[in-house]
Amino acid sequence: MNEKLFDSEIKVMNIIWERGPLSAKEISLIASDTIGWNKNTTYTVIKKLEAKGAIRRDEPGFICTPLISREQMQKQEAVSLVDKLFGGSRKALFSALLEDEKLTGSEIEELRKLIDQR
Repeated sequence: MNEKLFDSEIKVMNIIWERGPLSAKEISLIASDTIGWNKNTTYTVIKKLEAKGAIRRDEPGFICTPLISREQMQKQEAVSLVDKLFGGSRKALFSALLEDEKLTGSEIEELRKLIDQR
C-alpha cells in the first residue's frame, strides 16, 4: 500500500491495530465511544481503508483485518514528511528535531547506536 492515510483513517487503523481483527460494527462502537463518530462516518472510513488496501473485510460480519502494520505506516509517513518538508534530507529533519531539544546522555548514546547500525 503506497497511498497516504488521512487522520481519520489512522484513527480507525489504530483501533484495529490495538484490538486485532474486529467487525465493522465493533469498530463503529469503539469509534463512537472514543472519537464521538456516528456509525455512518466509521463505515465510510472503513470503505476508504479497504479501497486503499490497508484492510480486508471478510464475511461473515465484515471482519476487518489490517493488511499493513503500524510500523509500515509509520515508515511511509516519515518518508513522506522528510520529502515534503525537508526536501528529502534526513539531516535537515534531525537538525530541526534536535535544535531546541535537550537530550540526556543515554538518549544521545541510543541515537548514536541507531546511526552506527545503519
